[in-house]
Amino acid sequence: MGLKEFLRKNLPNPIFDFILHFYIKIKSFNKTKYDAELEYWMSRLERDKGVFKNNHYRKLMLAMAERKDEEFLSNKIIADFGCGPRGSLSWANNASIRIGIDVLADKYADNFKSNIINHNMIYVKSTESVISLPSNYCDIVFSLNAIDHVTNFAVMCNEICRILKKGGEFVASFNIEEPKTICEPQRLTERTIKENFLDKLQLVSYRISEKGPSGNQYAPFFDGNLRYKQGDEGFLWMRAIKQTK
Repeated sequence: MGLKEFLRKNLPNPIFDFILHFYIKIKSFNKTKYDAELEYWMSRLERDKGVFKNNHYRKLMLAMAERKDEEFLSNKIIADFGCGPRGSLSWANNASIRIGIDVLADKYADNFKSNIINHNMIYVKSTESVISLPSNYCDIVFSLNAIDHVTNFAVMCNEICRILKKGGEFVASFNIEEPKTICEPQRLTERTIKENFLDKLQLVSYRISEKGPSGNQYAPFFDGNLRYKQGDEGFLWMRAIKQTK
């Protein structure tokens, strides 16, 4: 029995995940951003025993969108920027088209084929400078802890806005004030987000909070206990609409 398998069997899941997180960071020092990100997803697949778990996305994304159910997605073209390979939009059955946008989409297809082909999503490979979708195409674009992973922050913010239809909605969760890592080369602040999104989009909702406990980091948004001290690490949930003029 290998060390990783031994720890998984003998440690509680939160402790095992904590150790695995720092193990990946240490191993990532001599890797490229893409190598480190792919290795992370491989470790998650191993943790999920060969089939990615994605049932948590429905509750989380509906909460981000401030909706009780997915009716608002009916017949809409929706996308998830920085989707990963887990099938983050698999729950949105009434959308007309579900698109996962990720710079590693081709690598996910190569390494996680049996998962990818069962998600009922279209996976689109992005680059660090362009999302290969038409302008004014998506009705709704989600993004969950993804925009800090990009190399060209302002460029990709513009791309997200470009692919949104006029009147379309951007629904995002941002990790605020986190130190840069090999996988997350951007340290996001409220100011940088406002400067790169809110001059192009009309704000609908803006919620910010400190992180919840390990294993339930988004808890403050569900229990309504939002507290935040400027400059601390936390989460910002934002909804904004692309202006029609």
